[in-house]
Amino acid sequence: MNVKLFSLATVIAATSFISAPVAADDQLAISICSYVAADSKTNLRKALSDNRLRLRNVYDGIVCDGLPLVRHAIKHNAEDTAGFIISQLPGSQVAASGDAEWAASNGFAASPIINAIKERSAS
Repeated sequence: MNVKLFSLATVIAATSFISAPVAADDQLAISICSYVAADSKTNLRKALSDNRLRLRNVYDGIVCDGLPLVRHAIKHNAEDTAGFIISQLPGSQVAASGDAEWAASNGFAASPIINAIKERSAS
């Protein structure tokens, strides 16, 4: 009986311990999305720094309103933040993302962010 009780307590403790970081990660992703939408490069950099994260390591895991960060920035005309995001990613990843094509086909062809994408893709 004590073994079962101990096992159950261990499972409950492990589950609650694992759940806390997931909630924190979700909150961080929500914050990052809101900083991008508000074109707040300073807050985005601070959030990444405070959590000791490199954007290139978490970029693929963050989706804002169903869009990757750069597309989210294009949608919200967040030029400064998009420039920062693009500069933090490898040029090959930027080139392969299809963000410029997505922008052109979704009515954002005039966005100045497209130039930053093209410049980074060329390097």
